[in-house]
Amino acid sequence: MLRHRLNEDSELRFLEPHHAEELFALTEANQEYLSEWLPWVKKNKEIEDSRKFIEATRQQFAENKGLHLGIFYRGKIAGVIGMHGIDWNNRSTSIGYWLGAEFMGKGLITLACRGLIDYSFGELKLHRIEIRCAVENKKSRSVPERLGFKEEGRIREAELLNNYFTDHIVYGLLAGDWNEQAQALGGDRSG
Repeated sequence: MLRHRLNEDSELRFLEPHHAEELFALTEANQEYLSEWLPWVKKNKEIEDSRKFIEATRQQFAENKGLHLGIFYRGKIAGVIGMHGIDWNNRSTSIGYWLGAEFMGKGLITLACRGLIDYSFGELKLHRIEIRCAVENKKSRSVPERLGFKEEGRIREAELLNNYFTDHIVYGLLAGDWNEQAQALGGDRSG
């Protein structure tokens, strides 16, 4: 999945080195907003940091260990979605995502997740996808809930975030669950 159309205004694209400047500008413009839930944002201090991130994601893809994609809205980078890695032994992965504040409310994260989930279960033949969200991050938590993930539990003090430990809620989705949803809607997601 190097390019995947989500709707007439948006698509997922493989991040290229030339995207580093635009990606850095987006994270810099949204630093205060994003750093509330993403500890890496404060360490992203220059364009070279975004360039290194893109290089790392391209290496991860080349090694068949995961995939990160830019979320593009009307030709501009709106955010990023990706896998934190793939556990091939257990055919599972976890997904993370973020979006610039100006792009919120357009359904982009839900569309991007659907695209990545379809790819994960269809092309990659994975069995399980997990999404973890800080308990207090209601916007992020609404995404897996909207997509039919099951709330599976709470991990206490899972992440050091702005000098305090926050609990995470774990959401899980199985390939069979995803295919059942599609059949209920009259489609087939089995890939």
